[in-house]
Amino acid sequence: MTDVPERPTESPPWGACRCPRLTRMSGLSAFSRPRGSRRGAVALTLVVTGVAAAQLACGLPGDESPAAGHAAAQAPAAAHDAVVEAAARAEADGKSGADAAAEAVSRSGDRWGTVYDPEEYAAFEQALDGRYTGVGLRVRARADGAAEVARVQESGPADRAGIRPGDLLRAIDGRSVTGLPSTEVVRLLRGGADAVPGSQVVLATERSGRARVHTLSRARLHTESVTVGRLPHGAVRIKVTAFTKGSGAEVRSALAAAPARAGLVLDLRGNSGGLVSEAVTAASALLDGGLVATYDVRGEPRALHARPGGDTGRPVVVLVDGATMSAAELLAGALQDRGRAVVVGSRTYGKGSVQMPTRLPGGSVAELTVGHYRTPSGRGLDGRGLTPDLDAGAGDASERAETVLSGLGSPS
Repeated sequence: MTDVPERPTESPPWGACRCPRLTRMSGLSAFSRPRGSRRGAVALTLVVTGVAAAQLACGLPGDESPAAGHAAAQAPAAAHDAVVEAAARAEADGKSGADAAAEAVSRSGDRWGTVYDPEEYAAFEQALDGRYTGVGLRVRARADGAAEVARVQESGPADRAGIRPGDLLRAIDGRSVTGLPSTEVVRLLRGGADAVPGSQVVLATERSGRARVHTLSRARLHTESVTVGRLPHGAVRIKVTAFTKGSGAEVRSALAAAPARAGLVLDLRGNSGGLVSEAVTAASALLDGGLVATYDVRGEPRALHARPGGDTGRPVVVLVDGATMSAAELLAGALQDRGRAVVVGSRTYGKGSVQMPTRLPGGSVAELTVGHYRTPSGRGLDGRGLTPDLDAGAGDASERAETVLSGLGSPS
Protein backbone atom coordinates (compact mmCIF):
# COMPACT_ATOMS: atom_id res chain seq x y z
CA MET A 1 0.00 0.00 0.00
CA THR A 2 1.35 3.38 -0.91
CA ASP A 3 0.16 6.81 -1.92
CA VAL A 4 1.30 5.92 -5.42
CA PRO A 5 0.72 2.42 -6.84
CA GLU A 6 3.89 0.39 -6.69
CA ARG A 7 5.13 -3.09 -5.98
CA PRO A 8 2.89 -6.11 -5.50
CA THR A 9 4.81 -7.38 -2.50
CA GLU A 10 3.62 -4.40 -0.47
CA SER A 11 -0.02 -4.45 -1.44
CA PRO A 12 -2.32 -6.67 -3.50
CA PRO A 13 -0.51 -7.37 -6.79
CA TRP A 14 -1.10 -4.74 -9.37
CA GLY A 15 -0.43 -6.09 -12.72
CA ALA A 16 -1.93 -4.69 -15.80
CA CYS A 17 -0.14 -3.56 -18.91
CA ARG A 18 -1.48 -1.27 -21.55
CA CYS A 19 -0.60 -1.58 -25.15
CA PRO A 20 -1.23 -0.07 -28.57
CA ARG A 21 -4.74 0.07 -29.99
CA LEU A 22 -5.29 -2.85 -28.44
CA THR A 23 -5.14 -2.53 -24.92
CA ARG A 24 -3.08 -1.61 -22.10
CA MET A 25 -0.88 -4.16 -20.62
CA SER A 26 0.48 -4.30 -17.21
CA GLY A 27 1.08 -5.55 -13.87
CA LEU A 28 -1.32 -2.05 -12.19
CA SER A 29 -0.07 -3.81 -11.80
CA ALA A 30 0.47 -1.77 -15.00
CA PHE A 31 -1.70 -2.75 -13.00
CA SER A 32 -4.07 -5.62 -11.89
CA ARG A 33 -4.52 -8.20 -9.23
CA PRO A 34 -5.93 -11.69 -8.79
CA ARG A 35 -9.67 -12.06 -8.47
CA GLY A 36 -10.59 -12.43 -4.85
CA SER A 37 -8.71 -9.34 -3.71
CA ARG A 38 -10.82 -6.45 -2.51
CA ARG A 39 -12.60 -4.68 -5.36
CA GLY A 40 -10.63 -1.70 -6.52
CA ALA A 41 -7.28 -2.68 -5.05
CA VAL A 42 -4.86 -0.44 -6.87
CA ALA A 43 -2.82 -2.31 -9.45
CA LEU A 44 -0.13 -0.85 -11.63
CA THR A 45 -1.16 -1.31 -15.24
CA LEU A 46 0.98 -1.39 -18.30
CA VAL A 47 -0.44 1.03 -20.80
CA VAL A 48 0.58 1.62 -24.33
CA THR A 49 0.84 5.16 -25.63
CA GLY A 50 -1.93 6.24 -27.92
CA VAL A 51 -4.46 3.70 -26.76
CA ALA A 52 -7.61 5.15 -25.37
CA ALA A 53 -8.50 2.48 -22.90
CA ALA A 54 -7.02 -0.86 -23.80
CA GLN A 55 -5.26 -2.76 -21.13
CA LEU A 56 -2.99 -5.69 -21.59
CA ALA A 57 -1.66 -7.82 -18.82
CA CYS A 58 0.67 -10.74 -19.38
CA GLY A 59 0.34 -14.51 -19.94
CA LEU A 60 -0.85 -17.50 -22.00
CA PRO A 61 -0.66 -21.28 -21.61
CA GLY A 62 2.16 -22.53 -23.80
CA ASP A 63 0.33 -25.69 -24.87
CA GLU A 64 -2.89 -24.03 -25.94
CA SER A 65 -4.07 -25.23 -29.35
CA PRO A 66 -5.68 -22.92 -31.95
CA ALA A 67 -9.03 -24.57 -31.27
CA ALA A 68 -8.67 -24.02 -27.55
CA GLY A 69 -7.64 -20.44 -28.19
CA HIS A 70 -10.76 -19.85 -30.27
CA ALA A 71 -12.97 -21.32 -27.57
CA ALA A 72 -11.26 -19.22 -24.91
CA ALA A 73 -11.82 -16.11 -27.02
CA GLN A 74 -15.57 -16.59 -26.76
CA ALA A 75 -15.64 -16.56 -22.96
CA PRO A 76 -14.36 -12.97 -22.54
CA ALA A 77 -17.19 -11.58 -24.67
CA ALA A 78 -19.80 -13.41 -22.61
CA ALA A 79 -18.17 -12.33 -19.35
CA HIS A 80 -17.98 -8.74 -20.55
CA ASP A 81 -21.69 -8.69 -21.44
CA ALA A 82 -22.64 -10.27 -18.11
CA VAL A 83 -20.69 -7.70 -16.11
CA VAL A 84 -22.13 -4.73 -18.04
CA GLU A 85 -25.67 -6.09 -17.75
CA ALA A 86 -25.27 -6.69 -14.01
CA ALA A 87 -24.14 -3.10 -13.48
CA ALA A 88 -26.97 -1.71 -15.60
CA ARG A 89 -29.63 -3.73 -13.75
CA ALA A 90 -28.28 -2.64 -10.37
CA GLU A 91 -28.21 1.04 -11.36
CA ALA A 92 -31.77 0.79 -12.67
CA ASP A 93 -32.83 -0.66 -9.32
CA GLY A 94 -31.10 2.14 -7.41
CA LYS A 95 -28.29 -0.13 -6.23
CA SER A 96 -24.53 -0.01 -6.67
CA GLY A 97 -23.49 -0.88 -10.20
CA ALA A 98 -19.90 -1.30 -9.07
CA ASP A 99 -20.83 -3.87 -6.42
CA ALA A 100 -22.99 -5.79 -8.87
CA ALA A 101 -20.22 -5.75 -11.47
CA ALA A 102 -17.68 -6.96 -8.92
CA GLU A 103 -19.96 -9.88 -8.05
CA ALA A 104 -20.35 -10.74 -11.74
CA VAL A 105 -16.57 -10.65 -12.18
CA SER A 106 -16.11 -13.00 -9.22
CA ARG A 107 -18.53 -15.48 -10.82
CA SER A 108 -16.79 -15.25 -14.20
CA GLY A 109 -13.68 -17.11 -13.08
CA ASP A 110 -11.49 -14.30 -14.43
CA ARG A 111 -8.52 -14.33 -12.04
CA TRP A 112 -7.35 -10.88 -13.08
CA GLY A 113 -10.72 -9.24 -13.65
CA THR A 114 -11.41 -6.28 -11.39
CA VAL A 115 -13.74 -3.33 -10.89
CA TYR A 116 -12.63 0.20 -9.92
CA ASP A 117 -14.88 2.97 -8.70
CA PRO A 118 -14.39 6.29 -10.55
CA GLU A 119 -12.06 7.73 -7.91
CA GLU A 120 -9.86 4.64 -7.78
CA TYR A 121 -9.58 4.50 -11.56
CA ALA A 122 -8.72 8.19 -11.82
CA ALA A 123 -5.91 7.70 -9.29
CA PHE A 124 -4.74 4.64 -11.20
CA GLU A 125 -4.59 6.54 -14.49
CA GLN A 126 -2.76 9.41 -12.85
CA ALA A 127 -0.15 7.10 -11.37
CA LEU A 128 0.64 5.66 -14.79
CA ASP A 129 1.52 9.15 -15.90
CA GLY A 130 4.33 9.11 -13.33
CA ARG A 131 2.93 12.02 -11.33
CA TYR A 132 0.57 12.12 -8.39
CA THR A 133 -0.56 14.27 -5.49
CA GLY A 134 0.54 12.80 -2.19
CA VAL A 135 3.12 12.83 0.58
CA GLY A 136 5.77 10.49 -0.84
CA LEU A 137 5.29 7.31 1.18
CA ARG A 138 5.32 3.63 0.34
CA VAL A 139 3.73 1.55 3.08
CA ARG A 140 3.58 -2.23 3.43
CA ALA A 141 1.21 -4.33 5.54
CA ARG A 142 2.85 -6.45 8.22
CA ALA A 143 1.58 -9.86 9.27
CA ASP A 144 -0.05 -8.33 12.35
CA GLY A 145 -2.01 -5.87 10.22
CA ALA A 146 0.14 -2.86 11.09
CA ALA A 147 1.16 -0.48 8.30
CA GLU A 148 4.93 -0.03 8.12
CA VAL A 149 6.70 2.67 6.11
CA ALA A 150 8.76 0.85 3.47
CA ARG A 151 10.10 3.83 1.55
CA VAL A 152 10.14 7.61 1.80
CA GLN A 153 10.56 9.65 -1.36
CA GLU A 154 13.53 11.97 -1.11
CA SER A 155 12.59 15.65 -0.59
CA GLY A 156 8.88 14.82 -0.44
CA PRO A 157 6.56 16.04 2.34
CA ALA A 158 7.05 12.87 4.44
CA ASP A 159 10.83 13.06 4.10
CA ARG A 160 10.89 16.72 5.16
CA ALA A 161 8.73 15.84 8.18
CA GLY A 162 11.30 13.29 9.34
CA ILE A 163 9.29 10.14 8.63
CA ARG A 164 11.65 7.24 7.94
CA PRO A 165 11.47 3.62 6.66
CA GLY A 166 10.57 1.31 9.52
CA ASP A 167 8.21 3.79 11.19
CA LEU A 168 4.70 2.48 11.80
CA LEU A 169 1.81 4.42 10.30
CA ARG A 170 -0.94 4.31 12.91
CA ALA A 171 -3.56 6.78 11.69
CA ILE A 172 -4.39 9.22 8.90
CA ASP A 173 -6.51 12.25 9.83
CA GLY A 174 -7.47 10.50 13.05
CA ARG A 175 -8.56 7.26 11.42
CA SER A 176 -6.69 4.09 12.35
CA VAL A 177 -5.13 2.38 9.31
CA THR A 178 -4.26 -0.91 11.03
CA GLY A 179 -5.90 -3.68 9.03
CA LEU A 180 -7.26 -1.36 6.33
CA PRO A 181 -7.04 -2.52 2.68
CA SER A 182 -4.36 -0.87 0.59
CA THR A 183 -6.81 1.09 -1.54
CA GLU A 184 -8.26 2.82 1.50
CA VAL A 185 -4.81 3.74 2.83
CA VAL A 186 -3.91 5.12 -0.61
CA ARG A 187 -7.14 7.13 -0.72
CA LEU A 188 -6.52 8.62 2.73
CA LEU A 189 -2.90 9.52 1.97
CA ARG A 190 -3.73 11.07 -1.38
CA GLY A 191 -6.97 12.70 -0.25
CA GLY A 192 -9.06 11.37 -3.13
CA ALA A 193 -9.24 12.32 -6.77
CA ASP A 194 -10.04 15.96 -5.96
CA ALA A 195 -7.07 16.52 -3.62
CA VAL A 196 -4.80 19.38 -4.62
CA PRO A 197 -1.20 20.23 -3.77
CA GLY A 198 -1.15 22.14 -0.48
CA SER A 199 -4.05 20.26 1.09
CA GLN A 200 -3.15 19.01 4.56
CA VAL A 201 -3.15 15.53 6.04
CA VAL A 202 -2.29 14.51 9.60
CA LEU A 203 -0.29 11.30 10.07
CA ALA A 204 0.17 9.52 13.39
CA THR A 205 3.34 7.41 13.39
CA GLU A 206 5.32 5.36 15.86
CA ARG A 207 9.07 4.76 16.11
CA SER A 208 10.64 2.54 18.77
CA GLY A 209 7.46 2.77 20.82
CA ARG A 210 7.33 6.56 20.67
CA ALA A 211 4.23 8.14 19.10
CA ARG A 212 4.54 11.14 16.79
CA VAL A 213 2.08 13.33 14.92
CA HIS A 214 2.93 15.06 11.63
CA THR A 215 0.85 17.61 9.75
CA LEU A 216 1.90 17.42 6.10
CA SER A 217 0.97 19.41 3.02
CA ARG A 218 0.44 17.22 -0.02
CA ALA A 219 2.59 17.99 -3.04
CA ARG A 220 2.68 17.16 -6.73
CA LEU A 221 5.27 14.40 -6.90
CA HIS A 222 6.97 12.34 -9.57
CA THR A 223 7.42 8.62 -9.12
CA GLU A 224 11.09 7.66 -8.96
CA SER A 225 10.81 4.69 -11.28
CA VAL A 226 14.38 4.70 -12.63
CA THR A 227 17.60 5.09 -10.64
CA VAL A 228 21.18 4.71 -11.83
CA GLY A 229 24.32 3.72 -9.94
CA ARG A 230 27.60 1.82 -10.16
CA LEU A 231 28.46 -1.55 -8.70
CA PRO A 232 31.77 -2.15 -6.86
CA HIS A 233 33.63 -3.42 -9.93
CA GLY A 234 32.41 -0.76 -12.33
CA ALA A 235 29.25 -2.18 -13.88
CA VAL A 236 26.37 0.26 -14.40
CA ARG A 237 23.18 -0.64 -12.49
CA ILE A 238 19.87 0.68 -13.79
CA LYS A 239 17.01 -0.05 -11.39
CA VAL A 240 13.46 0.19 -12.77
CA THR A 241 10.68 -0.17 -10.18
CA ALA A 242 7.77 0.44 -12.60
CA PHE A 243 7.24 1.41 -16.21
CA THR A 244 5.53 4.78 -15.83
CA LYS A 245 5.45 7.47 -18.50
CA GLY A 246 8.98 8.39 -19.59
CA SER A 247 10.76 5.52 -17.82
CA GLY A 248 11.78 3.86 -21.10
CA ALA A 249 13.45 7.07 -22.26
CA GLU A 250 15.18 7.34 -18.88
CA VAL A 251 16.65 3.87 -19.35
CA ARG A 252 17.85 4.81 -22.82
CA SER A 253 19.43 8.05 -21.54
CA ALA A 254 21.14 6.28 -18.65
CA LEU A 255 22.57 3.72 -21.03
CA ALA A 256 23.82 6.41 -23.42
CA ALA A 257 25.59 8.17 -20.54
CA ALA A 258 27.27 4.99 -19.27
CA PRO A 259 30.98 4.33 -19.99
CA ALA A 260 31.28 2.69 -23.40
CA ARG A 261 32.70 -0.63 -22.23
CA ALA A 262 30.98 -0.99 -18.88
CA GLY A 263 28.64 -3.92 -18.36
CA LEU A 264 25.00 -3.30 -17.50
CA VAL A 265 22.90 -4.75 -14.70
CA LEU A 266 19.25 -4.05 -15.45
CA ASP A 267 17.53 -4.55 -12.10
CA LEU A 268 13.85 -5.43 -12.49
CA ARG A 269 13.40 -6.97 -9.04
CA GLY A 270 10.15 -5.80 -7.46
CA ASN A 271 9.03 -4.17 -10.72
CA SER A 272 5.23 -4.33 -10.67
CA GLY A 273 4.73 -3.51 -14.35
CA GLY A 274 3.51 -0.36 -16.01
CA LEU A 275 3.13 0.99 -19.51
CA VAL A 276 3.98 -1.62 -22.11
CA SER A 277 5.10 1.08 -24.52
CA GLU A 278 7.75 2.08 -21.98
CA ALA A 279 8.96 -1.51 -21.62
CA VAL A 280 9.27 -1.73 -25.40
CA THR A 281 11.23 1.55 -25.43
CA ALA A 282 13.58 0.09 -22.82
CA ALA A 283 13.99 -3.05 -24.95
CA SER A 284 14.77 -0.86 -27.97
CA ALA A 285 17.73 0.60 -26.09
CA LEU A 286 19.35 -2.85 -26.09
CA LEU A 287 18.12 -4.40 -29.33
CA ASP A 288 18.56 -3.58 -33.00
CA GLY A 289 14.90 -3.89 -33.86
CA GLY A 290 13.03 -7.19 -33.96
CA LEU A 291 10.32 -8.90 -31.96
CA VAL A 292 9.73 -8.05 -28.30
CA ALA A 293 6.49 -9.98 -27.70
CA THR A 294 3.35 -11.32 -29.34
CA TYR A 295 -0.11 -11.17 -27.84
CA ASP A 296 -3.72 -11.76 -28.72
CA VAL A 297 -6.88 -9.80 -28.06
CA ARG A 298 -10.00 -11.97 -28.30
CA GLY A 299 -8.08 -14.37 -30.53
CA GLU A 300 -6.61 -11.72 -32.87
CA PRO A 301 -2.77 -12.00 -32.97
CA ARG A 302 -0.61 -8.90 -32.64
CA ALA A 303 3.06 -8.14 -32.08
CA LEU A 304 5.33 -5.59 -30.41
CA HIS A 305 8.66 -4.70 -32.05
CA ALA A 306 11.74 -2.84 -30.87
CA ARG A 307 13.04 0.11 -32.81
CA PRO A 308 16.41 -0.43 -34.56
CA GLY A 309 19.65 1.16 -33.40
CA GLY A 310 19.97 -0.06 -29.81
CA ASP A 311 23.21 -0.88 -28.00
CA THR A 312 23.88 -4.50 -28.93
CA GLY A 313 27.53 -4.77 -27.85
CA ARG A 314 27.44 -4.10 -24.12
CA PRO A 315 27.19 -7.22 -21.88
CA VAL A 316 23.89 -7.26 -19.97
CA VAL A 317 22.54 -9.08 -16.93
CA VAL A 318 18.88 -8.73 -15.93
CA LEU A 319 17.98 -9.25 -12.26
CA VAL A 320 14.50 -10.63 -11.48
CA ASP A 321 12.62 -12.05 -8.52
CA GLY A 322 9.17 -13.24 -7.50
CA ALA A 323 7.86 -9.65 -7.49
CA THR A 324 8.93 -9.02 -11.11
CA MET A 325 5.70 -9.01 -13.07
CA SER A 326 3.80 -8.04 -16.18
CA ALA A 327 5.62 -5.55 -18.42
CA ALA A 328 8.86 -6.25 -16.54
CA GLU A 329 8.49 -9.96 -17.33
CA LEU A 330 7.82 -9.04 -20.95
CA LEU A 331 11.10 -7.09 -21.11
CA ALA A 332 13.18 -9.74 -19.32
CA GLY A 333 11.70 -12.49 -21.49
CA ALA A 334 12.46 -10.58 -24.69
CA LEU A 335 16.10 -9.97 -23.76
CA GLN A 336 16.49 -13.59 -22.66
CA ASP A 337 14.90 -15.08 -25.78
CA ARG A 338 16.84 -12.78 -28.09
CA GLY A 339 20.12 -13.82 -26.45
CA ARG A 340 20.76 -10.23 -25.44
CA ALA A 341 21.01 -10.76 -21.68
CA VAL A 342 21.61 -13.36 -19.01
CA VAL A 343 18.74 -13.42 -16.52
CA VAL A 344 19.78 -13.88 -12.89
CA GLY A 345 17.62 -14.26 -9.77
CA SER A 346 14.48 -16.27 -9.00
CA ARG A 347 11.34 -17.21 -10.93
CA THR A 348 9.17 -14.19 -11.71
CA TYR A 349 5.54 -13.62 -10.69
CA GLY A 350 3.82 -14.92 -13.83
CA LYS A 351 1.43 -12.19 -15.01
CA GLY A 352 0.73 -12.63 -18.69
CA SER A 353 -2.94 -11.96 -19.40
CA VAL A 354 -4.42 -9.05 -21.30
CA GLN A 355 -7.15 -6.91 -19.74
CA MET A 356 -9.23 -4.19 -21.37
CA PRO A 357 -11.22 -1.57 -19.43
CA THR A 358 -14.93 -0.97 -19.95
CA ARG A 359 -16.80 2.01 -18.53
CA LEU A 360 -19.87 0.76 -16.67
CA PRO A 361 -23.25 2.38 -15.96
CA GLY A 362 -22.67 4.55 -12.92
CA GLY A 363 -19.11 5.49 -13.89
CA SER A 364 -17.13 2.53 -12.54
CA VAL A 365 -14.61 0.71 -14.73
CA ALA A 366 -14.33 -3.06 -15.18
CA GLU A 367 -11.10 -4.55 -16.48
CA LEU A 368 -11.62 -8.05 -17.86
CA THR A 369 -9.21 -10.53 -19.40
CA VAL A 370 -9.40 -10.67 -23.20
CA GLY A 371 -6.16 -12.42 -24.18
CA HIS A 372 -2.54 -13.31 -23.40
CA TYR A 373 1.00 -12.51 -24.48
CA ARG A 374 4.08 -14.59 -25.32
CA THR A 375 7.80 -13.97 -25.41
CA PRO A 376 9.59 -13.96 -28.80
CA SER A 377 10.19 -17.73 -28.62
CA GLY A 378 6.51 -18.36 -27.96
CA ARG A 379 6.59 -18.90 -24.20
CA GLY A 380 3.52 -18.02 -22.18
CA LEU A 381 4.33 -16.82 -18.66
CA ASP A 382 0.91 -16.44 -17.08
CA GLY A 383 0.83 -18.49 -13.90
CA ARG A 384 4.30 -19.84 -14.66
CA GLY A 385 6.68 -16.93 -14.54
CA LEU A 386 10.05 -16.57 -16.20
CA THR A 387 12.80 -18.99 -15.20
CA PRO A 388 16.17 -17.24 -14.80
CA ASP A 389 19.29 -18.57 -16.51
CA LEU A 390 21.05 -18.54 -13.15
CA ASP A 391 19.37 -18.87 -9.75
CA ALA A 392 20.47 -16.37 -7.11
CA GLY A 393 19.05 -15.24 -3.80
CA ALA A 394 18.43 -11.63 -2.87
CA GLY A 395 21.63 -11.43 -0.86
CA ASP A 396 24.06 -12.38 -3.61
CA ALA A 397 22.23 -11.48 -6.83
CA SER A 398 24.28 -8.34 -7.53
CA GLU A 399 27.57 -10.15 -6.88
CA ARG A 400 26.51 -13.01 -9.15
CA ALA A 401 25.54 -10.48 -11.80
CA GLU A 402 29.03 -8.94 -11.79
CA THR A 403 30.59 -12.39 -11.99
CA VAL A 404 28.45 -13.17 -15.04
CA LEU A 405 29.38 -9.84 -16.64
CA SER A 406 33.08 -10.60 -16.24
CA GLY A 407 32.50 -13.91 -18.02
CA LEU A 408 30.70 -12.11 -20.83
CA GLY A 409 33.73 -9.96 -21.48
CA SER A 410 32.90 -6.84 -19.48
CA PRO A 411 36.01 -5.08 -18.15
CA SER A 412 34.01 -4.42 -15.01
